Amino acid sequence: MSQVVNIPIQNVYYLLCYAWDKLAERDVVAVEAIDSTTLADLFARVLINGTNHLLKRGFDRGYVSQHEWTGRLRGRICFQEAVSKNPQMTGRLPCDFDELSYNVLHNRILKATMRRLIRAQGLARECSEGLTQLCRMFSDIKDIELTSRLFGQVQLHRNNQFYDFLLKVCDLIYRNLLVSEQPGSSKFMDFLRDQGQMATLFENFVRTFYRVHTDFRVRREDIYWRWFAADQASGGLLPKMQTDISLTLGTRKIIIDCKFTPEATQKHYEAERLRSEHLFQINAYMDNLEGQGADSCEMMLLYPTVDSLLSADFTHNGHKISIRTINLDQPWQSIHQDLLALVA
Repeated sequence: MSQVVNIPIQNVYYLLCYAWDKLAERDVVAVEAIDSTTLADLFARVLINGTNHLLKRGFDRGYVSQHEWTGRLRGRICFQEAVSKNPQMTGRLPCDFDELSYNVLHNRILKATMRRLIRAQGLARECSEGLTQLCRMFSDIKDIELTSRLFGQVQLHRNNQFYDFLLKVCDLIYRNLLVSEQPGSSKFMDFLRDQGQMATLFENFVRTFYRVHTDFRVRREDIYWRWFAADQASGGLLPKMQTDISLTLGTRKIIIDCKFTPEATQKHYEAERLRSEHLFQINAYMDNLEGQGADSCEMMLLYPTVDSLLSADFTHNGHKISIRTINLDQPWQSIHQDLLALVA
């Protein structure tokens, strides 16, 4: 089997929009016409289209704290600084005041991300030119050095929520754009090869998909151990059991465990076998569900397909266990229909 799940970049974009719960923004920033196969070009196009959408609505403004020596009193006078600097020599006083400005943090992050992405190796010329042109629109917005902490400091409200979508794209670019050996350039890391990032993305996508497109109640659910601890210290050592996705509708309950691995099976004496660690996890769920309102429950291990579809069914103590794959390398409408069919 191949070691990397092949996903068209348009589908990567849809996965992200579902995982971020940004389906309305997905329709605003269309990517169907993109003929590139690189993630750098995809995200450049998303930023270009998204920022152009902001331009039509007008960039967001906010009150920014300012400190200035001025002859026109504004805000709060900084008396201690005024005395120490001898204002008679300048005819001015130091003041702290808030000013309505475009120089808010979310605009600064957007500008900084576009400037970084322009330097990415292999970026299509039209994307580089589009980002460069947009950066000129940010000439009054101060440059900023991006850090991971900055993204958590942004404060948005209902009227500027479109920024939240673009900032998620910016954060993804920041975490995957690596400094290159060539001076002044960067290389976009293929996060499709990052097992951790893709596992989280796949799980969040599936959860949001079923919440949006079915009548199931969709959530993560804690499953409590049926073991009796000898003392409080022993009980505290037990790991938390939490489902990836629990679907409930009337008396029907489905637990889905998403596994983003290119190999749903493993070799054992030249024979294909299901991955034992994944089966042990599902078995632990079943053994501890009794008395938690789910005497009969459907369990599913869901993998992205690599070479061929996999389907296997089992039963244990009244529970149905299904092993399924979803082909992410197909038209999105087919993915949509296949996911619905899994829980029909």
